[in-house]
Amino acid sequence: MFEQLTPKDLEQIAERGISEIKMRTQFENFEKGFPFADIYDAATVGNGIMKPTQYEIDTCLKIFEQTKDDYTILKFVPSSGAASRMFKDLVKFSLAGNEHIDEFPDIKRSLDNIVKFAFYDKLKSKMRKAGLADPGTLVVQGDYKTVADYILGESGLGYQNKPKAMLAFHKYADEARTPFEEHLVEGATYAADINKVVHLHFTISAEHRKMFEEKIKMVVPKYEERFGVKYDITLSEQKPKTDMVAIDKSTGKLVRNHDGSLLFRPGGHGALIENLNDCTEDIIFIKNIDNVTVDRLKDDTYTYKKFLAGLLINLKTETAAALEALDSLSIDTYRLAQIEAYAASMLQIKVGVTYFALSLREKVAFWHQKLNRPIRVCGMVRNDGEPGGGPYWVRNAKGETSLQIIESSQIDFGNRFQVELVQKSSHFNPVDLVCSVKNYRGNKFNLNNYIDRQTGFISSKSQNGIDMKIQERPGLWNGAMANWITVFVEVPPSTFTPVKTLVDLLRPEHQ
Repeated sequence: MFEQLTPKDLEQIAERGISEIKMRTQFENFEKGFPFADIYDAATVGNGIMKPTQYEIDTCLKIFEQTKDDYTILKFVPSSGAASRMFKDLVKFSLAGNEHIDEFPDIKRSLDNIVKFAFYDKLKSKMRKAGLADPGTLVVQGDYKTVADYILGESGLGYQNKPKAMLAFHKYADEARTPFEEHLVEGATYAADINKVVHLHFTISAEHRKMFEEKIKMVVPKYEERFGVKYDITLSEQKPKTDMVAIDKSTGKLVRNHDGSLLFRPGGHGALIENLNDCTEDIIFIKNIDNVTVDRLKDDTYTYKKFLAGLLINLKTETAAALEALDSLSIDTYRLAQIEAYAASMLQIKVGVTYFALSLREKVAFWHQKLNRPIRVCGMVRNDGEPGGGPYWVRNAKGETSLQIIESSQIDFGNRFQVELVQKSSHFNPVDLVCSVKNYRGNKFNLNNYIDRQTGFISSKSQNGIDMKIQERPGLWNGAMANWITVFVEVPPSTFTPVKTLVDLLRPEHQ
């Protein structure tokens, strides 16, 4: 496939910062595909997932409150997605027309309750300016389509093409808040540093940058005054060097733009590891843009964010002490046994049978490599039918098992043994992470060194009338963090309140 590239193609590739080696790897991935994850077991409570006691929660909360001022803190929010998926069914209904409303029960329920949405007042204002009746009146009259068109189209709210971060999610007595604003509120509560500065980082799409910048100017002063903090907000986009080419399924050739240049597509969620790698704070909270709730239900979110961070600080401290002991020339078998027990019980690191044949020096080297890695503490929610990747014990090519977050596309559902293990799964990943990206000496890890590059996705996509194969890099909390120290902790469902469809905004946690 490399022979398809012209001198102009090579120039275009170099301009994006993509090396020849990485380009060849993309081609090899298309040809060979990515292997399925080798699931060894489902991670469950007592087998890879910690279920904290109230004492442990209280202890970690105390650790966080007493030590947080010693650390720099960042709230990292992936928020580059447009809301197009959220309004997919509304678009389908709009194209079908009023006579088909009963074929879209969730859309009918949403529009029947249009007055309950936080964007209702703004929608009503837009429609009045156009000389139309109120949305609620039109719905009663059976004109669902006009209301849908004004939610979606640029003459109304333009929600079809806006980022999810900028939609009005929650209605309060004196304001309507977007998810972007709800993250400002959250950040003020658990991410302010000793100087009362809240550092937030949002990953965005290039086409939405101006919208974010205008929103920051408009709302930040209000929340700074309300919470007595200062916000330091940074924005970043997926880097061009993480983009991927596409293959025309009918010809097997590289897909090109109308001008003959190569078509590049964003490299998927895993590309954000590059953005995260640019962040240098000591403690980094990661949470998706749409996982927010209203003020009256935020207490659990605050409690468990602080708990996870306190646990991370404790693990970071203990791990640093272990590494310093391993650096000592006088370490003895007793101290090594303590490190082994700590790594097994708290960090869930398993050793193979060959470990026990190693010399003391070899064991010290083994643990130095195992413990000197980035750490992530991940909240896991009991699976009651919500979508999301799951926690598993996974075996790598070396036969080593470790805790991983696995998506359904990584699972071989044609293998009944793997399916049986999936059926044992009890939890899913709500994207509730707290991370440490510095080593025990305070130096920043290069996160690119901890990616499992054998993890990825090949899928189909249609664009401009072309059916093509595309690929995505390992997901940010899947293969991109595969070689981190990983700790899974059960958190309550109340901390997971995502909005994937319009009707989700009618749930109690968004009202």
